[in-house]
Amino acid sequence: MWPFSSSKTENTTAIYTREDRTKCWEARDQYFTCLDSIGVLKPGDELKSAGEGACSKENKAYEQNCAKSWIEYFNQRRVIAEAQKDRLAQANTQAANATR
Repeated sequence: MWPFSSSKTENTTAIYTREDRTKCWEARDQYFTCLDSIGVLKPGDELKSAGEGACSKENKAYEQNCAKSWIEYFNQRRVIAEAQKDRLAQANTQAANATR
């Protein structure tokens, strides 16, 4: 911050250790495994399809151990990765049909 600046913003960037990241990834994996077990792709939709309490323990651990920005990224990445799998399967099917 410049010495004569009128801005009073604070640097609130947290520093995450290797252990913090590992805890986050483990919590994410447990939550996503729970979602997979009940057939839910998009995080947060488990309440609509499986009802109250579905994956709530795993979701709570996920939210406690991961930064909000990480959660948003992981959740978006999960949906995108599944869409990519579908597109790749379609492309492989088209390629197989084209070579016949």
